[in-house]
Amino acid sequence: MYVARDWQDYELIDTGSGEKLERWGDVILRRPDPQIIWPLEKDSGMWREVHGHYHRSSSGGGEWDMKKKLPERWTISYDQLKFYIRPTNFKHTGLFPEQAANWRWMMDKIAAAKRPIKVLNLFAYTGGATVAAAYAGAEVVHVDAAKGMVQWAKENLQLSGIGDRPVRFITDDVFKFVQREQRRGNLYDAIIMDPPSYGRGPGGEMWKLEQSLYPFVESCMSIMSEQPLFMLINSYTTGISPTVLHNILAMTAGRRFGGSISCGELGLPITESGLHLPCGILGRWES
Repeated sequence: MYVARDWQDYELIDTGSGEKLERWGDVILRRPDPQIIWPLEKDSGMWREVHGHYHRSSSGGGEWDMKKKLPERWTISYDQLKFYIRPTNFKHTGLFPEQAANWRWMMDKIAAAKRPIKVLNLFAYTGGATVAAAYAGAEVVHVDAAKGMVQWAKENLQLSGIGDRPVRFITDDVFKFVQREQRRGNLYDAIIMDPPSYGRGPGGEMWKLEQSLYPFVESCMSIMSEQPLFMLINSYTTGISPTVLHNILAMTAGRRFGGSISCGELGLPITESGLHLPCGILGRWES
């Protein structure tokens, strides 16, 4: 398991009975998590003294029950990176803290390359990986179909004090963008993707991970440079194994460029129990 251990502003305090108790800076939130199928062992007072509690609806979705007044958004830091946090209608906060394990890895890879690195971040959400890659010195192209998420990512870049770095923010369907980059002959040294289980592009384009992921990764091979540095695939889709990502990378980047592949679960340490919460999977190819 790849565990994001070195947070200061985020903490997974406790878990149990389908929920997790988290600290985001000075804010305590309580959210559901389908991986937490074990009971709550000790009901400390912190579970009731939260700022916000997200309740799932039996008909789908859910809503926040705000126990204490919160700012519209607030800031947390990871190393020198800074991010805006805001509870959304879909229980998320705009950041997946387990991804810090990937941010550290890619920053080290970019810094160690000692050459200009051009990174393409696809399904890029609020730009955690974009900020990390730009901070490490890479040129970044950030692509997401949701205009609001792209704007949030721009603000995170500015917040981290690196708004002058060479980053292009693009609101577009990622399939169509990659196809245009193929026609233009644009190449990238590193590609990051965090594809959803299901999704639609701005023009109604349908994405279903089980059907779309392999051909999409294969199509990305034509826009990788002759000296590629890495490819990173994240997945939160239930039922997809790390071995699936390994096989896809072996049949694409590995077959074309050689290199090495590592795959596994992402996780967060649980303070109260000393256990780890699994938080999706990753596949890394590196030269």
